[in-house]
Amino acid sequence: MEPNHRRDALPVAVIGAGPVGLAAAAHLLARGEDPIVFEAGPVVGSGVLGWGHVRLFSPWRYVVDDAARALLSAGGWVEPDPDEYPTGQEVVERYLAPLATLPALHSRIRVGSRVVSVTRDGFDKMKSDGRDRAPYLLTIRTADDQEAPFLAKAVIDASGTTATPNPLGAAGVPAIGERELADRIFAGIPDALGFHRARYAGKRVLVVGGGHSAFNALLDLMTLAGEAPGTAVTWAVRKPADRLRSLFGGGIADALPARGALGERVRRLVEDGHLRLATGFRTARLTATADGVAVAGDDDVLPPVDEIVVATGYRPNLAMLAELRLNLDPVIESPAALAPLIDPNVHSCGSVPPHGAEELKHPDAGVYVVGMKSYGRAPTFLMLTGYEQVRSVAAAIAGDWAAAREVRLVLPETGVCSTDVLAERGVACCAVGSAPEGESASCCGTGPSASTGTAANSCCGGTAPQVIQLSAAARGACRGPINEE
Repeated sequence: MEPNHRRDALPVAVIGAGPVGLAAAAHLLARGEDPIVFEAGPVVGSGVLGWGHVRLFSPWRYVVDDAARALLSAGGWVEPDPDEYPTGQEVVERYLAPLATLPALHSRIRVGSRVVSVTRDGFDKMKSDGRDRAPYLLTIRTADDQEAPFLAKAVIDASGTTATPNPLGAAGVPAIGERELADRIFAGIPDALGFHRARYAGKRVLVVGGGHSAFNALLDLMTLAGEAPGTAVTWAVRKPADRLRSLFGGGIADALPARGALGERVRRLVEDGHLRLATGFRTARLTATADGVAVAGDDDVLPPVDEIVVATGYRPNLAMLAELRLNLDPVIESPAALAPLIDPNVHSCGSVPPHGAEELKHPDAGVYVVGMKSYGRAPTFLMLTGYEQVRSVAAAIAGDWAAAREVRLVLPETGVCSTDVLAERGVACCAVGSAPEGESASCCGTGPSASTGTAANSCCGGTAPQVIQLSAAARGACRGPINEE
């Protein structure tokens, strides 16, 4: 390849036409760069449409990127009410689709184009001499299963992680029998009140996972249980009963109220005895029986079920980047400099510090993994964080490292304790100093809950939920309807 001046004339490849990918394109355009966006799905926002029935816990004010807003507004777009909470489908229909149809972006977006691999043109991972002068070579597979090369001066990978959910097995690999029973398993948040209603109505359903995806799935399934007789829901989490203080999130103290409300609604279902919760459960084996699927842990066995919903998070698919020189944390699989800021094993409540190109750069300069994929296996990503990432990355690609290193985003304090680690070490749920000057810090709130009138210390204490511990000795128990009148 010719020297740098030829490489620098090439476009910037953006992988993924979701909210962060299209925001990256908007910021690159604002910088005078030439972005080309590759989307594996048939339309922009295809990944978002996969959970289109789910309502975000972030209102519109946190959903629209600034550079994208500027492009849309110039085209006469009417912005949705900033205080409304959109569904995933509304995000696509009212924001991403109008953005993609703008003349500035439309010709630059290639749907039905899956990126198979990214490498340096003419250089595998082992070759060094002249590597930094070579452009990036992407192999693109189109909808008709044809492959074509594409050269780029830089690559922004915003392909997300929803296509690679974590398995049901607690060891990070599929449980014994999980592959054979894949037709009984749904990864993510099923549309239990709409498209998937027939699949779950009147069935015994097990939901596995302890995050907000599990909350959404549980609430829809419990609504269905009230409408369809025979529908029974069990919830299994890895946390033991004595470590549940963080399970339900930040409650009324969460700065994103809709997110806090999810956990509070699920908490009430458990405390009122409507939702059965199995704690300390680590899935090891699935077995098909005449009475349904038996799900076993190391020592425990749950009652047979008909369907399983796996809401255990996601992980990045790094296969297409295998020939690049990346600096990834070995545990979280995020960029190494970002890992200590987001590690859920040690990260307490409060926001992740805004970060950008400096934390996201790799030994192969000009490659950036952004958005949810940049967080690897960590579950704490917010869309606003992704927008700040691509603002900074676009500035870096354009050569403006001063702007790239600036912090232009202040996230709301989340009020969520993600783990019990700090509490176990004797540290308060929120770090000292997180409260405004002159006020004492309290991340979980001590005031009365609007719905119950009782203290709602969602992650720092409060009323312990009723839980069940299922063991091998209890096989066949819990067979009656979970939703009792």
